[in-house]
Amino acid sequence: MTTILGIETSCDETAAAVVVDGVDVRSNIIASQIDLHRKFGGVVPEIASRAHIEQIDAVIEEALETAACSQADIDAIAVTNRPGLVGALLIGVTAAKTLSWAWGKPLVGINHIEAHACSPSIGLDEPPWPAIGLIASGGHTSLFRINGPTSIRVLGATTDDAAGEAFDKVAAILGLSYPGGPQIERLARQGNAKAVEFPRTMLGPGSLDFSFSGIKTAVLYHVHGHGQTSGGLEKFSRQEIADIAASFQQAVIDVLVRKTMLAVGQTGLGTVVLGGGVASNRALREELASTCDRRDLQFRAADSLYCTDNAAMIAALGYHKLMSGDLSGLDLDAHATGTLPVT
Repeated sequence: MTTILGIETSCDETAAAVVVDGVDVRSNIIASQIDLHRKFGGVVPEIASRAHIEQIDAVIEEALETAACSQADIDAIAVTNRPGLVGALLIGVTAAKTLSWAWGKPLVGINHIEAHACSPSIGLDEPPWPAIGLIASGGHTSLFRINGPTSIRVLGATTDDAAGEAFDKVAAILGLSYPGGPQIERLARQGNAKAVEFPRTMLGPGSLDFSFSGIKTAVLYHVHGHGQTSGGLEKFSRQEIADIAASFQQAVIDVLVRKTMLAVGQTGLGTVVLGGGVASNRALREELASTCDRRDLQFRAADSLYCTDNAAMIAALGYHKLMSGDLSGLDLDAHATGTLPVT
């Protein structure tokens, strides 16, 4: 039995978790900062960093207490060190390095996006690999070929706005509060997804990359008028705004599902996994699941607890990296960007 303490501070959630053998989550503590950032309509890096400093000790302590663990029970410490807000990442990295040194435990640096890609395997007796992984979040929308937790290659990635970013921007256009994804999803349930024909940007035959800036602009012009950025929302009824939300959401889902099936066709793999913050969207989960079912593909979505930023996925991947000997030193640093091999 190998027990990993995971720490995650890449953006606006301070999180710590204890996971055994990469699948058994003993604790998963998240201190959200949504209320701090809502008034600004998005994450303010300086506020995020300050909140991480204030919360990190208590969150780690709670994770250990909930898991009924002491430092003697921990075999290694895994921490997100890329990608993310550098100031926020540094809080987690510094805490992890301090504990690694003080407790004499191995340190494992984790790429946040790799952890999202592996999150659908948490809790499973048998891993779903190899698989096509669709990871959709606020900062990243990517397709991966996942041969295993330590063998992940990029097939396609966003060229501009990620899916979650588009949800937040469209929510702001429609006068909805931050974070926009859940607001759009709730409103879309009341709307007609066929009311407005928004573009589905595919970027050419065979492309597995994503672009959602065009649909965001299309919604902006539909609401305010071509070339305008304000002054048009008041002419729409509540039902018409719900129709816009539903039509936008469906257009994004269509692109995500079509690109995923294109990746399946290009690789011949028979399993699809879904992770990332946008993976919490019920309509996306249902449509991707039904599409896989029609094509006789295996499908596994990350549990909703592990879709948004969390430390359980960090600890889970940390276990596999520890087992493969991929360790970090006390010179581990934080990086705003993260690169993965491209195939």
